[in-house]
Amino acid sequence: MPTPRLALTPDVSHGPLDGAWWPRCDALELELPSLVGSLEPDPDTAVRVTVDPAEWLDTPRTVMAPGRVIAVESAGPGGETHVISLDCGSVGRWVLLVVPPDEPAGTAARLLAAAADPENPLTAARMLALAETDRLGDTAGEAE
Repeated sequence: MPTPRLALTPDVSHGPLDGAWWPRCDALELELPSLVGSLEPDPDTAVRVTVDPAEWLDTPRTVMAPGRVIAVESAGPGGETHVISLDCGSVGRWVLLVVPPDEPAGTAARLLAAAADPENPLTAARMLALAETDRLGDTAGEAE
């Protein structure tokens, strides 16, 4: 499995996001195993993932990964778009911005860095909107 393109906030959660993930494609069953593996949960730890069903075509209910089955749930109405939540039991829980796979590399790098910045209070939707206007770095300190 390729190494996931992932940036996490150091040490503790700081706000609406704990980092960002830039998958290579929109096939969750191909991308999720390497993401979960990089978070290093114990093989006996139950892993639950919540995703925005509009973002992942044909969202599976489970995804097979080496040594485990990952339970996948769809976010309910009102769930935040472009976000994935991973609950890895005692290892931790992460809420990540999902950078669209087709995002240009430069924009994706800025989004990964901004989402992992402990001083960034922005939501996923706000960060993506700012990235579209090329103003992400200008307003990283603004409050939602």
